[in-house]
Amino acid sequence: MRILVTNDDGIDSQGLHLLTQAVSEHGDVIVVAPDSEYSGASASVGALHMIRPEVRKTNVDGANQAFTVSGPPALCILFTRMGVFGPLPDLVVSGINPGANVGRAVYHSGTVGACLTARNGGMTGIAVSQEVRGFGIEGQGWDDALAGQLWETAATVANRIVGALARAPLAAPAVLNVNVPNLPINELKGWRFAEVGTTVPRSMSSASLEPRPGHDGSFFVKMNYGEKVDIPIHEDGGAVENGYVALSWLNRFKHEVSLEASAPGVNAAMSELIR
Repeated sequence: MRILVTNDDGIDSQGLHLLTQAVSEHGDVIVVAPDSEYSGASASVGALHMIRPEVRKTNVDGANQAFTVSGPPALCILFTRMGVFGPLPDLVVSGINPGANVGRAVYHSGTVGACLTARNGGMTGIAVSQEVRGFGIEGQGWDDALAGQLWETAATVANRIVGALARAPLAAPAVLNVNVPNLPINELKGWRFAEVGTTVPRSMSSASLEPRPGHDGSFFVKMNYGEKVDIPIHEDGGAVENGYVALSWLNRFKHEVSLEASAPGVNAAMSELIR
């Protein structure tokens, strides 16, 4: 099996390197990732008529080949679909993203956007994200929170899922969105197929312009947030908050929404990992 690994946090992300090593036992791995941070890029590819994307060779442990692209993750996949990096991969795995991509976040996530772009090109995509705890609602204390990431938990989950799909590929290309709590494996409560949620844990209640000192006519946007809301456990965000790995299919056709029934290997792999 040929596996392509990408992300939206850039080639230097610790999550990308651990993910590459985790899935390397299941096939030949090629890494094609942005050269810098592209979080929130969704499935954008940029204004190709105005930019000239650059590709550079690099090295990532566990990968047979590795490249950086001066553009967002969806562009990495678009170039892959066009044959820039050789034969098409059988599977695209994106992540490990620090921070859960659940609910409305799936519309904005570059991690997920890479997989949607892969599916549109006939390849199954697995988006892997991990909950981050202990930072403020506007990202305060982000670096301190990342120091406590238990990356190996998400890497192990990804390894099992990729292994299951390597042994029994899906009949049609699809996107599986995987969100993992930031807990040791033995503290996970379980796993569940979950709906993409509509409940927002803490929504923005208002925003206003705040003058930027010393810059006439320039402003910062001050965002105000409401109180935290508990998310129902049947939604992806609620499952993660309650200690479960959330698996959600992101697909275009109604007959694909029950893909869990056609992917028994994923069920078995997760059940074996989390008892």
